[in-house]
Amino acid sequence: MEHIKLMILGSVILWFSGSIYSQEYMPLWGEYNMPNSRGMELPRIEERERITQIDVPGMYCYFTSKEENTGSAVLIFPPGGYRKEAYNIAGIQLAKWFNTFGVNAFVVLYRLPVSPDLTDSAFGPLTDAQRAMKLVRSHAALWNMDPERIGAMGCSAGGGLVSNLSTLTNDYSCAGDSIDRFTFVPDFQISISGAISMQQDAHKGSRKALLGENPDEKMKSLFSGELNVGVHTPPAFIACASDDPVVNPMNSLRYYQALQAAGIPSCLHVFSKGKHSIALRNNPGSTNLWTDLCEAWMNEMGYLTRKEVL
Repeated sequence: MEHIKLMILGSVILWFSGSIYSQEYMPLWGEYNMPNSRGMELPRIEERERITQIDVPGMYCYFTSKEENTGSAVLIFPPGGYRKEAYNIAGIQLAKWFNTFGVNAFVVLYRLPVSPDLTDSAFGPLTDAQRAMKLVRSHAALWNMDPERIGAMGCSAGGGLVSNLSTLTNDYSCAGDSIDRFTFVPDFQISISGAISMQQDAHKGSRKALLGENPDEKMKSLFSGELNVGVHTPPAFIACASDDPVVNPMNSLRYYQALQAAGIPSCLHVFSKGKHSIALRNNPGSTNLWTDLCEAWMNEMGYLTRKEVL
C-alpha cells in the first residue's frame, strides 16, 4: 500500500498549493475509505493503451489556460465494454480537445466489474464515477471552475456509464468524508455511440461484463438509462451512427425520447456513417461534424460563456 500513500500525499500537496497541471493523476479515494472494496492491492494491467485492471482509481487532470478558462469542466469516462478502458483515444485526446475551447477536462479511470477487489461488481464503475464528480466539484473554487457547469462524457460503454451517473439518484459512493456533501449528478452529459440500455437492443458484451451472464430484470432496468430519466436528469448531447454494427443506435434514440418526454433539453445527431468508431477526427463524411456540433451545443447552452469564479 506504500505506493498508494505516496500518490495520495503528492496529490494532497498539489491540491492545497493550487498547482495541479495537465496529466497530474489524482486518486479518487483515501487509503481506507474506498467503498465496495475487499482491500486488495492490485497491479495496473495495461496493453496497447487499454487498461484491463486498475490499481488506484483516479483521474488525469487537463486544465485549460487561465486566459481561456470558461469555468466549465467535463469528466470523461473511457469506453471498453466494461472489460477495458481505452483511455487515450477516447479519453486523453478528447480532454485536450475540450481544453482548446476553454473547458477543463478529467479522464477518469474507474474500477471495472471484472476486478477481483469489488464486493459488488456491477456497482464498481458507478461508485467511482459518482466519487469523481463529487471530487471535482469539491475543488471547483480552487481551480476557478463553476460547480454548476461540470458535465460528463463517454463513448460506447462510457456513454452508458454517463447515463447511469445522470439518471440514478442513489448515492453508492459515500466514503464518510467531507467529499460526501457534494452532489454527483452532472450538469450536462455527452454520449457518443452510447451503450445505454441493458434491456432492449442492449450491447450483449457490455451487459454480460457489467451484470453477469444471467442478470435479473431489476438489475437490467436499474442500469438502463432510458428507463430512469427524471426531472433531475441533466441536458444531453447525443450522437451515434445509423450503421453502427456493435451498439444499436436505438440505444441513443430511446434515451433521447425519454429525455424529451421528461422535458430535458437535449439534442440527437444520427449520422449515416461512422459505425462504432466515431472518433475525434478522420470520421467519414458528415460524421466529422460532430465535434463542431457538440461545441456549438455547449455554447448555446451557456457552458462556454466565460465565468470567473471567486
